[in-house]
Amino acid sequence: MKRQQAFMGTEPMLKGGLHCHTTRSDGKGAPEEVIRLHVQNGYDFLAVTDHRKYNYVNYAPDVSITIIPGMEFDNTFDREKGFRTYHTVCIGPSREDGNGYEQDETLEKGTAKTQEEYQTYLDDIHAKNNLTIYCHPEWSSTPARYFEKLEGNFAMEVWNSGCVIEDDMDKDAAYWDELLGQGKLIYGVATDDGHKMYQHCNGWVMVRAENNINAILNALKEGKFYSSCGPEIYDFYVEDGKAVVKCSPACKIRFHADMHPTKVFRGEEGQTISHAELDLKDNYRYIRAVVIDEQGRYAWTNPIFLDGRSVGDS
Repeated sequence: MKRQQAFMGTEPMLKGGLHCHTTRSDGKGAPEEVIRLHVQNGYDFLAVTDHRKYNYVNYAPDVSITIIPGMEFDNTFDREKGFRTYHTVCIGPSREDGNGYEQDETLEKGTAKTQEEYQTYLDDIHAKNNLTIYCHPEWSSTPARYFEKLEGNFAMEVWNSGCVIEDDMDKDAAYWDELLGQGKLIYGVATDDGHKMYQHCNGWVMVRAENNINAILNALKEGKFYSSCGPEIYDFYVEDGKAVVKCSPACKIRFHADMHPTKVFRGEEGQTISHAELDLKDNYRYIRAVVIDEQGRYAWTNPIFLDGRSVGDS
């Protein structure tokens, strides 16, 4: 059996936010207001990722939540007929555990004009012991060919609530399969990128980890999570040539892979489903699943790699 890493182990499943903004940059809510809103919505951890201004602080110390150190770095590289951007969420450990940034350290905007030039910024972020997430590729006007050569991102956004709500973009894993099909190991995260208060708490990750910064970061890096806007995923594995997903009641379940049409399983009229199996008799290099509930809300597994890449065995 090959089981996706999120569904292995005995650690709890933690609900977390990886991308949000406050009045420390261009968000509408004060940091303490944003943090309390997430606590009210059942979040176990949150990264406060204001633009180019690093943060370690829990601004609402009276509430129980783990604050993941972080910021968002941004770079605009084409304004001739519109714009293209590279935006990167950076999350890392405490200063004591080797994070290279200071509290409130403020960076200048990036000036890279190509992904090769932008790689130097990523290299510096990684050298400071931070993980990186490639942000909202559709909103950034960057089809895969504009960012596919970037190295070191552990994940990319497959859902971005702000972009979905305001622009109807970045709502269902745009370009993810292009990278996975090239053999790149990159996970998918749902985030809010909340600026206005109503944009917060609409997309999150569910992480298999103990509730401390280092455990959460390690689990994210290892792909021990799934992403959601509402549905729950209980298991995802490959056994005896079949991919199996188990979940909360859904109106449909989809299986995705490069070089294969999407396979969709639906409930009978008026009925939901909570289980689907796909026969992998064709030559699949990887498989991932998407669960969609009756309210049109999504949840995404990370892929199970069937070609020797990072795979959970159980």
